[in-house]
Amino acid sequence: MIVTPRIREHLARLYPGWRVTAIEPLAPDTGATAGVTEKAIGYGLPARVRLVDEHGTERMLVWRVSSANEFGHDRRADRAGNALLAFDDFSRIPRHIEALDVGAITRSGELVSLRDWDELYLLTSFAPGTIYADDLRRIANDGVATDLDIARVDALATYLATLHVPIAGPQQYRRAIRDLVGHGEGIFGIVDGYPAGRFVDRLKAIERRCVEWRWRLRAHEDRLTRTHGDFHPFNIVFDGMQLTCLDASRGACGDPADDLTAMAVNFVLFSIDRRASWRRGLGALWHRFWQTYARHRSDPQLARAAPPFFAWRTLVVCNPKFYPSLDDVARAELLDFAAHVLDAGELDPRAADRLFP
Repeated sequence: MIVTPRIREHLARLYPGWRVTAIEPLAPDTGATAGVTEKAIGYGLPARVRLVDEHGTERMLVWRVSSANEFGHDRRADRAGNALLAFDDFSRIPRHIEALDVGAITRSGELVSLRDWDELYLLTSFAPGTIYADDLRRIANDGVATDLDIARVDALATYLATLHVPIAGPQQYRRAIRDLVGHGEGIFGIVDGYPAGRFVDRLKAIERRCVEWRWRLRAHEDRLTRTHGDFHPFNIVFDGMQLTCLDASRGACGDPADDLTAMAVNFVLFSIDRRASWRRGLGALWHRFWQTYARHRSDPQLARAAPPFFAWRTLVVCNPKFYPSLDDVARAELLDFAAHVLDAGELDPRAADRLFP
């Protein structure tokens, strides 16, 4: 149970004229009958706060702080999101307890109320340069990768090889694999974002295969590393040879295959309507990317872990909401290639050459 010493000051501001007389912990199953149905854990240990005013009138409140656990609350962002959701939801349900305040505890222990919030904001630094997607468009149009392009793809692969430092965290790896399939930005969420009636059979087949893949991967906890989480060409800025990343996500840890496939699928995507650019341009970079990574970081299981991540990233780039100008013939071809990779049981970079005979 987390009860900051500043809670008395905070409640005095919220309720002038009242003072705290007691703070008492509440068990997860308070009031329940002991026995086999007794609840052992909850998503936090609340405390009952007793207040009294100058007339002796008593008031009861409950102080709640979520605790970290493996049920989707392991990240601070999860717990913050749950607190904000509870504040929004409690008032919508008849005969529900009231949500009186929601806020943050600062590192110094101060309580900052967010009850009048609308949206949270994030302020970042600025990265000068151009997004890597601009390079891929140019290469697709020109059909040839320059020396600078080769140097940059080497820089991308080398960066990832350095980034992917092993982490001990079985729960974090299982979370990453669960999110791959079931998260709103994962396979299920992206599939739900397709227009009704489009590619239904293909989407169902890929989704079923990926659920099976979850059970193949979830026990491979030794694969957990630091990751970017969304390493695609619109999140990479180059200023000369200076590489800067944007928008790391998903807890910054997971399977290395996530980052590699997030970038690699774009070499295929940007080639699909400029097929002549594959052999000497984007295809050359696709192969160079995998080869350079392997040269700098040994990962014997990478090819066998990559298929569901490649399928996920293919579902993203084929979704009309992200790339509305891609024609349906190309979408179908890419989705079929993702299904082939899932069925093959590994991602062999040479297989992509069959798309560009």
